[in-house]
Amino acid sequence: MIDLERARRHLNAWLDAELAVSQAQSYRILNKEVTRADLPHIRQQIKYWQNEVNRLSGKKRRNMVRVMPRDL
Repeated sequence: MIDLERARRHLNAWLDAELAVSQAQSYRILNKEVTRADLPHIRQQIKYWQNEVNRLSGKKRRNMVRVMPRDL
């Protein structure tokens, strides 16, 4: 079971990885150094952990829908 503090640590680790990739082509996460940047994967993980932090802290995700009226 993941608690809020652990989810925040994971989120921060992935945010640090994204920052490192933006400055160079390698990053370190959980004592593992990766030399080729996979920015889409990093951003996917950031989104996942942000959703987990929001879920565990009781914040609800708001869905926004744009409606465009059309005259048929």
